[in-house]
Amino acid sequence: MESVIDRAFAAALYGGDAQAGHADDGLDTGASLLAADPTADAELAARGEELIRRAWERGWQPADVLRLVRRELDDPHVRLAAALVRAETRRYAPDRLPARWPAQLAALDEHAPWRAPDRFAHATAVLALYRLLLRLPPIEPVAPAPGTPLHVPPPHPGDEPRALTRIRALLAKAEATGYPEEAEALTAKAQELMARHSVDEALLAARTHAKDAPGACRIGVDAPYETAKAILLDAVAGANRCRAVWNEAYSFSTVVGFEPDLEVVELLHTSLLVQGTAAMTKAEAGQRAGGRKRTKAFRQAFLMAYAQRLGARLEAAAAPVTHTDADDGALLPVLAARDVAVTDPRVRGARDGEGWAQGAAAADRARVAHAPPLER
Repeated sequence: MESVIDRAFAAALYGGDAQAGHADDGLDTGASLLAADPTADAELAARGEELIRRAWERGWQPADVLRLVRRELDDPHVRLAAALVRAETRRYAPDRLPARWPAQLAALDEHAPWRAPDRFAHATAVLALYRLLLRLPPIEPVAPAPGTPLHVPPPHPGDEPRALTRIRALLAKAEATGYPEEAEALTAKAQELMARHSVDEALLAARTHAKDAPGACRIGVDAPYETAKAILLDAVAGANRCRAVWNEAYSFSTVVGFEPDLEVVELLHTSLLVQGTAAMTKAEAGQRAGGRKRTKAFRQAFLMAYAQRLGARLEAAAAPVTHTDADDGALLPVLAARDVAVTDPRVRGARDGEGWAQGAAAADRARVAHAPPLER
């Protein structure tokens, strides 16, 4: 005989209306079945963990799942998804988690468990979440699935290179200052240190004959103004010897590059979004004071110009380091080889044709106009 879970899933997840992703009578039917049978709760939770496990096998990561649930559903579903991810990942030893997963799992702590008003409401939310998880398509993986033996243990937070600690401090000061010129100088200095860090790591890998290869990470690109944000990420990636491929459908960009460069791209992109939002809010207040009401159009134009302008500034800040170090002849072939490796279409994370086209289009738009020279 079919279990209650099977009958509920047949009604809510596999029916014709359910396949289209719409609210329907089947969802109510499935929720009613589950609400009436508390003995099904344990199996229901286990089925959810199985769906999460299937998501890992299809290339998804915790942050990816939570981002999509947040975009498509509501806060109760996000909390339920966070609880499922926490429960499923308890199965793995710390040394069987990909390097970026501990930070993503720690971020789940901001989502407190959801307390449903009654069993029917809980079952309805769970089935709506499972319906979404069931339809997650395969995406290009950027790390091994959890549970896979790792050749290199994940780094400890305390083992962060001194250069990254200094970069974090500079960017924190840039975000905190109320003076645009100071923020710009601090950010430029941070980019210079990023370039130096990248050069040092590249030379070290070459001298030690380390089997270093490009990797990839995913960075969320959320609405509103996601086009401008994707262009900003592309500018940051390009200035730091990486490539960004925007997947608009799932609200993320895949950044391809060597690990030290990926770390600084994540740091700088986050900081520049904070700085850009603060600057945009201040500028918008001035526009409103002058009687202008086109807020959405102003924000979009502001962020597009911000992204385009920063691409030139970041490259200008990094150039002296690269050019100076290349003078001895040792660095140039090393960086050239890394550029070839990063742009190779066979690199993991750069195979999606539509994503590549979107990323290339974003890069073209970011470089349409020449940025004016840096102020002294």
